[in-house]
Amino acid sequence: MSNFVEIFEVGPRDGLQNEPEFIGTDRKVALINLLSSAGFKRIEVASFVSPKWVPQMADGADVLAGIERSADISYAALTPNLRGYEAAKQARATEIAIFSSASEGFSKANLNASIAEALARFEPIAKAAKSDGIPMRGYVSCVTDCPFEGLTAPSAVASAVAAMRDMGCYEISLGDTVGRGTPDRVDQMLSAVLEEAPASKLAGHFHDTAGRALENIEVALGHGLRVFDAAVGGLGGCPYAPGASGNVATEAVAARVQDLGYETGLDLEVIAEAAELAREMRHV
Repeated sequence: MSNFVEIFEVGPRDGLQNEPEFIGTDRKVALINLLSSAGFKRIEVASFVSPKWVPQMADGADVLAGIERSADISYAALTPNLRGYEAAKQARATEIAIFSSASEGFSKANLNASIAEALARFEPIAKAAKSDGIPMRGYVSCVTDCPFEGLTAPSAVASAVAAMRDMGCYEISLGDTVGRGTPDRVDQMLSAVLEEAPASKLAGHFHDTAGRALENIEVALGHGLRVFDAAVGGLGGCPYAPGASGNVATEAVAARVQDLGYETGLDLEVIAEAAELAREMRHV
């Protein structure tokens, strides 16, 4: 089993999207450029959703146009519909992502659609991405808890993963959106999900509301997962998940997995600098 753990940096998109004060494009570009020098293979940098709903991400095309790209890094963008996909393609996003939920209540609050309806909306994106040769990643929200419905059944997560697998997602990120997951329930969830997809096609996406994200990552490592989403400086949260804190911090994940004997290929000094920049961005 691989001794390498990849951290997928999501700070510039998932981490910043809910900041109330607009952060200038130049500052976002500066953060991404710094992160690009830290050793990441993939960085999520933009979201092509309606500016009406997520005004912080309105400059996605300008961000992608302004960054200093590395040929070794995939720059990802979230695309909720075909219009967003075409915009991401025009902006030369390296890969795109679609997002669903394992909870009907969260899907209706976040996407104004049932799980089945949301997945149906993504079919045209999946078809276009396949035709254009653009890799597509999938996100599944509320894999252990839902802010509206309580505990999420592991079978519901497995079903969502199967749907995204069949749609053509090369990797599916499992999101503990409200950060209430416990090691036992993460273990149960992964046992169910692994019946539908191998660990090599899964990623963990943990929020740290209850301070258990690193414990949950250790459980996922035990199941063979080797990719984890994280946000530098612990940026982020979710407007539909009251009380949810940010994503687990990149620097914390990197330190923990290295302490456990895994390699990340990351420069921790650069990440510490980026974390400081990220914290400054939140207060400007």
